[in-house]
Amino acid sequence: MLDLSQYQSIGAALKDALDRFAGEVCLIEADRDREKERLTYREFEERAHPLAKALQDKGFSMGDRASIIMTNQSRWLISAYAIFFAGGVLVPLDYKLTPDEQWQLLKHSGATVLITEYPIWRQLSASPGRASANVQTVLVTEAPANASLAHAQRWEEFRGAGEPAFVPRERGDTACIVYSSGTGGHPKGCMMTHENYLEQCVALTSIYPFWPGVRYLSILPTNHAIDFMVGFFGPFTCGAAVVHLRTLRPEYVREAFPKYKITYVSLVPLVLKNLQKGLQARFDALSGGKRKIFNTLVAVNKALTKGRPRLGVSRLLLKQVHEAFGGELRTIIVGGAFTEPQTLQFFYDLGIPVANGYGLTEAGTAITVNDLKPFRADTVGKPLPGMEVRIVNPAGDGIGEVAVRSKTVMAGYLNDPELTAETIVDGWLMTGDLGKLDRHGHLQLSGRKKNMIVTEEGKNIYPEDTESVFEGLRVKEFCVFAANYIWPKRSMTGEQLVLVLHLEAGQQFSDELRREINTRNQRLLNYKRIHGVVLLEEDFPRTASLKIKRNVLAERLAKLDRGAAVLPL
Repeated sequence: MLDLSQYQSIGAALKDALDRFAGEVCLIEADRDREKERLTYREFEERAHPLAKALQDKGFSMGDRASIIMTNQSRWLISAYAIFFAGGVLVPLDYKLTPDEQWQLLKHSGATVLITEYPIWRQLSASPGRASANVQTVLVTEAPANASLAHAQRWEEFRGAGEPAFVPRERGDTACIVYSSGTGGHPKGCMMTHENYLEQCVALTSIYPFWPGVRYLSILPTNHAIDFMVGFFGPFTCGAAVVHLRTLRPEYVREAFPKYKITYVSLVPLVLKNLQKGLQARFDALSGGKRKIFNTLVAVNKALTKGRPRLGVSRLLLKQVHEAFGGELRTIIVGGAFTEPQTLQFFYDLGIPVANGYGLTEAGTAITVNDLKPFRADTVGKPLPGMEVRIVNPAGDGIGEVAVRSKTVMAGYLNDPELTAETIVDGWLMTGDLGKLDRHGHLQLSGRKKNMIVTEEGKNIYPEDTESVFEGLRVKEFCVFAANYIWPKRSMTGEQLVLVLHLEAGQQFSDELRREINTRNQRLLNYKRIHGVVLLEEDFPRTASLKIKRNVLAERLAKLDRGAAVLPL
């Protein structure tokens, strides 16, 4: 791989990678059972440079911001490289957000260029939120020949003549503005620097290396911190190949492993758990004799891999299982949310190590990761090289708030110095997660300190963001909380949102009010919905500027019995 310590920016590193690995395959794109295209690093460069030149011809220059809203495909990576080459700042947004949310983030980020795909653009162009953003150039991929693009331009035709001028950036410059999944009234744009990504890539590839011939299956959205790093920047600086599927139907994902001899794949816990259920169902369907033989082979594999993974042994003992994954799979990378230990153990027993870790968008991709020396399902691993982790204000059992200091920690939140100062204290990122370090240096997580939940899909939900849907509700006042924030629970799973209501004098929690809440709740994406209502008979505590004092209100609610207080919808 490249020596990233010698580089100042993502663009400079990728530029050299395209030259060094020119003849290697870097991208494979498949749609169902048909391979759409296969690009070498040289062909990738030939696609990206005319795009970078056209952006520069349009006036796009150093520090300008360009957003990508796309599903996983080669054009995502080509566009990102063109933006970095031209010295721009990338704003990767989640294509699953609503058009109004996307326009809000485009406005907040200050993006002047938007690159998206036709089905997404149809929704965006019809949204009233469009008028609020300052997007001046819109590029749309794969638009039908007769499509009306409403002042947008076709990505395929947006090309400049001649070579673009490479624009160098410094390590401390902002490379990306990354938003968490929660997006409502208070967007949180993490300003990630070039150094953040360069240092994170060095740390991760020191434990889980890439090289020419490695094939990474990109399933998580590329805007996700994990896939941006290990599904784009990491593989590209090592000469590896990324495989994109234009469909995530299970049968085509399964076929991709043997077809493309996948080496690595990243998943969120929910997908990993579903994969476990599918495999377990197949194992349970074996006849009595075959099941006994299989269980014996699993037991032998467990005994031989107790200290460390031994892929050759596992592939020999459990040949059919490994052949179903293509026979080349080295590790499944899982992150974005907490993974249950029994799921991790299930795969390790089959000889398929799962590199579970822990991280925040604010700290790059990962803070800790299991290095499998030895494998431990009960922790989220040890701090990566270059990461300092400490426990702040530990209780008698050693549990306190996890804080991290590293060159991978963001520069701050965009346009929000107050929140930045609350989050980064004396150089330490306060994660809001609770945990402890054991005597071997492994981090064990036990719950959350902050009023936020993380779903099994790796989505961050800030309860404040859900409140906008309930504006105008005919009650005196309301507030949304993560239930585990009010009633602390030593768990990283099963978190839910609750709606706290203070009714008008003499008002009852009627069937009509319940129906209205349910109707509004249905407007939210599944993972943002509330799961219960809490009634409070006193005024909410407020600041002089009439903002709700959430921490004080939470303390009052904590005195209630959770089981009796939460009314199901």
